[in-house]
Amino acid sequence: MSKRHLFPSLDGLVPKALRGIVASNPRLNLDEANKVVYDSEAPRSNVSIVSGGGSGHEPAWAGYVGANLLAAAVMGDVFASPSTKQILAAVESVPSDKGTLLVITNYTGDCLHFGLAAEKTKAKGNPCKMLICGDDVSIGKKGGSLVGRRGLAGQIGVLKVLGAAAAQGATLDELYDFGSAFANSIVSISATLDHCHVPGRTEHGTLAEDELELGTGPHNEPGYWKLSPAPSAEGLVQQILKYCLDETDPERSYVKFNPGDETVLLVSNFGGISNLELGGLVDEILQQLLKDWNMEPVRVYSGCLETSLNAPAFSVSIINITAAAANSTSTVDQIKGFFDTRTDTAWEAVAGYQSYPRRRKRSEQVVPPPKEIRRTVDDSTDLKVDPALLESMIKSACNTVSAAEPNLTKWDTVMGDGDCGLTLQTGANALLDALTTKKVAAKGSVVEVLNELEDIVESKMGGTLGGILGIFFVALRTALQENIGLAKEVGVPALWGKALSTAISHLRQYTPAKIGDRTVMDTLIPFAMAMEEGRSFEQSVSAAVKGSEGTKKLKPKLGRATYVGVGADDNKELPPDPGAWGAMVGLQGLLSAL
Repeated sequence: MSKRHLFPSLDGLVPKALRGIVASNPRLNLDEANKVVYDSEAPRSNVSIVSGGGSGHEPAWAGYVGANLLAAAVMGDVFASPSTKQILAAVESVPSDKGTLLVITNYTGDCLHFGLAAEKTKAKGNPCKMLICGDDVSIGKKGGSLVGRRGLAGQIGVLKVLGAAAAQGATLDELYDFGSAFANSIVSISATLDHCHVPGRTEHGTLAEDELELGTGPHNEPGYWKLSPAPSAEGLVQQILKYCLDETDPERSYVKFNPGDETVLLVSNFGGISNLELGGLVDEILQQLLKDWNMEPVRVYSGCLETSLNAPAFSVSIINITAAAANSTSTVDQIKGFFDTRTDTAWEAVAGYQSYPRRRKRSEQVVPPPKEIRRTVDDSTDLKVDPALLESMIKSACNTVSAAEPNLTKWDTVMGDGDCGLTLQTGANALLDALTTKKVAAKGSVVEVLNELEDIVESKMGGTLGGILGIFFVALRTALQENIGLAKEVGVPALWGKALSTAISHLRQYTPAKIGDRTVMDTLIPFAMAMEEGRSFEQSVSAAVKGSEGTKKLKPKLGRATYVGVGADDNKELPPDPGAWGAMVGLQGLLSAL
């Protein structure tokens, strides 16, 4: 885990962060001295829900202050409980005629300080109760027999439903009883690829590349299990769900799930998992829940619910809202309504629109692609060649491009976004596959091959290069068909020269790139010009090679490479443009098969 941070020290960072948080909601106030964020419009007629804990878990808890959620949140230093004095300041900032409910996660410091604050509040004659939430299943019943379950992001679900219930006028006793039933219906566990790093600290735990911890805490606590070698994402999710849902495990069967019970899924990013991977993780969890546990959650929330600074880790929480309803006076529909109640807080970043117009099953949402309609080729406008030669040329070109992928990726990583090599390799592999599965070269039809290339580029090759090649192949196929008569009148090379020239002209309508701009056009234009001038295919490929080699001395003028400082020195030789080089090696592959 990187030790680099924008702020090299924790000095003054928590108050500064809180000032940033309240800036996004004008109804929030900040008592900076006590690190308390509170709703300046919190109604006295509602029970005040107050939460908090150590900083470093943002948006928990200050980010959840606002309408229909928390009345106030009090923050300690990073991973440290706030003091009793701070908590009392939070309680007093949102006075209520109905009382105050303190809702915290099960950590010793929080329990002691919030507990003392609750006692002091009651001693003043103000109604106050404290709800302690523990949802972690990793330690087990024996290991946690004295302290109970550790608190993870399942508590954010507790806060959400309690905030909505309080806004609807529930009493302090009703909220406490409902919150207890709800908190006892949650199972959670977390996993980490590495530990977070705290700004200013020189020592922190690390995991090896082939290690993963399961059952970690949100304060850099080691996992209950260290897994090496690290399992696949699929294998990890399988273990997570088994620990959460296996009722035959006497240590971890905290919540019973009956067939038909309605559930809610919370997946919390600890701060260091990319949104792309988080989406894949959520999908894998939902697939396995349905396949292995016959469970399809009625609400799904994923994102940074409760973080651990920059940890590449996450937690999974499953809430049995049917069980929560059975043990409280709230119904399942009411609980879903509590989740759906809108707020003006960080909750909205994960909320989505899950009740409008109705909750659809995933089988309805994930639909098959439109049926592919295979295009027919008109023989009168087709160019036919020897099928064996056509297939040999295609294989040679594709294999040459695929073999160049490591260099293309390396060069594009230096000068661009690193996708060029894999983009071209994806296209090459798809065309090789089409030779076998679709027999695209079996009739010796050049148009059929170009049709297949169009489909491959449009469906499998993204990015700028994919767009350029897509336009080029469409224009090339069209020009070839429109000028097919030239094959008999003046010969096939002339036909190719005309078609290539026309394709380049069409391409120029969509890109300003020209020779000298360090793009794929430095290969395509010289090749097309040479063919149009009547040079041999070998000579035309040589022109393409010269053009692509020349990109080593060119400064980028278009595309992402324009912004890369490595090109600022005009005297420094750069790697070749990967798009130009990839097109060139493809042409060389075609030539080598002749």
